[in-house]
Amino acid sequence: MGINDSCLMFAFMLRQFRDNYIREEFAYCYFFSSQVRRSIVYGDQPRNRLDLYLPINTNGPKPVVVFVTGGAWIIGYKAWGSLLGLQLAERDIIVACVDYRNFPQGTISDMVKDVSQGVSFVCNLIDRFGGDPNRIYLMGQSAGAHISACVLLEQAIKESRGESTTWSVSQIKAYFGLSGGYNLFNLVDHFHNRGLYRSIFLSIMEGEGSFEQFSPEVRIKDPRNREAASLLPPIKLFHGTSDYSIPSDASINIVEALKGVGAEAEVILYEGKSHTDLFLQDPLRGGKDDLFDHVVSVIHAGDEEALAKDASAPPRKRLVPEILLRLARHISPF
Repeated sequence: MGINDSCLMFAFMLRQFRDNYIREEFAYCYFFSSQVRRSIVYGDQPRNRLDLYLPINTNGPKPVVVFVTGGAWIIGYKAWGSLLGLQLAERDIIVACVDYRNFPQGTISDMVKDVSQGVSFVCNLIDRFGGDPNRIYLMGQSAGAHISACVLLEQAIKESRGESTTWSVSQIKAYFGLSGGYNLFNLVDHFHNRGLYRSIFLSIMEGEGSFEQFSPEVRIKDPRNREAASLLPPIKLFHGTSDYSIPSDASINIVEALKGVGAEAEVILYEGKSHTDLFLQDPLRGGKDDLFDHVVSVIHAGDEEALAKDASAPPRKRLVPEILLRLARHISPF
């Protein structure tokens, strides 16, 4: 079965989940809840839109997570972050899910430009929505982790060179990367063998000559970028050891590179977890979610009242039966 057929089958299965189990609560919240502000325009290009997920409690400025979805650089969409957005909003955290041009509508430089512009919008205007512009966290999953890492490092490089910018790396208090790939040289053959063929991948990444520019692991090792590395916020990466779409070595290797230049970085590995477990199956499963709890604890560090509320928060309810989660894991092309 080709990747397109698998994607269609996986999409069909996810649609069944939505239709049969979570449509009434989940889709209603996305389309009708006053907590969700959909498709806010942040730029003048197609898909320059973002969704905001706002806490019910409006007291005081809130910490903000800018989330960039995955989708193999081809099929990503901002609504994919809606479950995360709604769950973080329950913990008094604003979430901005940034959309960006997918291939073939855009290539990697367009995606990086779009996301950077979305981050700029949040940094400069989130106070209008109750957010704290000095407590912003950048987060990406899969291809979104790659794109957002490129955005963060490029911004740090620009600042280290004294270039004019519309937002500052200092506003980003931490970076969270889920199941991401950060070295294109190590991924091109792997993706080809899994169905994202070399010719397509090269088109997305604007040719092999652009691999270094869009490989954060490679760029961070460049001595010319040593000052940029010192500007980076704490980097926290999460990866499943049974991730066959992007092996966990991708996160391990960039953390080693970051530490090698003095940056603060760590990788947390989840034994037996797949590419989609951390972002999809585990949140749908309900109960305790170690990754979610870790992210929230970082965001709420130093806020004793928020940490106390987190500690007493009830377990999240299951949204999908276990048998369907296992089936989805089995047929997922990711």
